[in-house]
Amino acid sequence: MAQPTGYTRAQIGLHWITLLLVALQYLLHDAIAAAWEAMATGAEVVFHPLIGQHVAVGALVAVLTFVRLGLRFSHGAPPPPASEHAALKAVAHATHWAFYALLILMPVSGAIAWFNGVAGAAQAHNVMKLALLALIALHVLAALAHQFVFKTNLMARMKTPAA
Repeated sequence: MAQPTGYTRAQIGLHWITLLLVALQYLLHDAIAAAWEAMATGAEVVFHPLIGQHVAVGALVAVLTFVRLGLRFSHGAPPPPASEHAALKAVAHATHWAFYALLILMPVSGAIAWFNGVAGAAQAHNVMKLALLALIALHVLAALAHQFVFKTNLMARMKTPAA
């Protein structure tokens, strides 16, 4: 398969939808965190609609990530800028695959913790939450560096579909 010059409309759409869903998970996690604490201490868990939201959106993120992987395998991804240093290309490659892994493993660990009461899965979920935040920060900084320091216009690939 030849490497594409850009991302498809579906790849771009799923990127931004995933961003919004992950942001929702971070912003609206208080109810499920409180319910987990209640479960861990043996207190009564009071249902809150945001608990269901967190579970459902987590599952949706995992499903969409599998769809994204399918698109990546079937359509590919554009290459990094030719002028980019080999070390930066390696970091970008590793970062993208780490995103895919975390966007699948976080919902899985969360489901194992929530539905089976496995404390170790909850701990793993929280560690991955921090790792995902670090990857997001790295991803945003790299995109900004490409746009304003390296002037590669890399961000255009996530705005305009390839022809």
